[in-house]
Amino acid sequence: MSKKEIGRHYVNAITKLVIYIVVYVVVAAIVHYVISTLLPMFGIKVSPYEGYVNVLLALAFGYLIVSAFADVIYWSMRFRYDHPTARAMRNVFLLIGIGALVAGIAGAIGGGVAGVAVGGFLGIVIGFAVQQVLGQAVAGLFLLLAKPFRIHDHVNLLGEDGIVNDVAILFTEVIKGDGSKVLIPNNSIIGNKIYILPKQQPQQQQQQK
Repeated sequence: MSKKEIGRHYVNAITKLVIYIVVYVVVAAIVHYVISTLLPMFGIKVSPYEGYVNVLLALAFGYLIVSAFADVIYWSMRFRYDHPTARAMRNVFLLIGIGALVAGIAGAIGGGVAGVAVGGFLGIVIGFAVQQVLGQAVAGLFLLLAKPFRIHDHVNLLGEDGIVNDVAILFTEVIKGDGSKVLIPNNSIIGNKIYILPKQQPQQQQQQK
């Protein structure tokens, strides 16, 4: 993909992010006006439910905004890095953004000191829940940025000998000599020895098969 195409996608991602934010602010203002001013004029009082409506709006638009922001990160990374690296960075920001969104909404529902406590507690729970996944994602991002090995390299990772077929956000896929695929967690690769072996010749590959 050319730099011009990447730039166009980058501008579109920023535009989408700004539109989501503006629409959310406008919709929230309209909802507040309808519930607090317009409906009471007709004797309809639903103000006690305004908080629930705001939570639903925050969840819906919050996810869209976080996703759009992650897309901005992705396309900004594409100027310098390839798709797997940019995708890994996008997924990391998406995970962090969703966790922050849920914790923030929980804190807002509690309100005051209780809200801070609820939000902090929920943030800790989410942190423990995604610790392993996020650790693998960060490790995958490190592998993509540092590039200790590349696609099609002949490697030995944690005793698994084969050809690197893909380096994704969570796993590195290695194809062994017998054709079987091994998915190795990225956080297991970091901190262990990585052997870059001479590339197998076609004759050697046929002998292994």
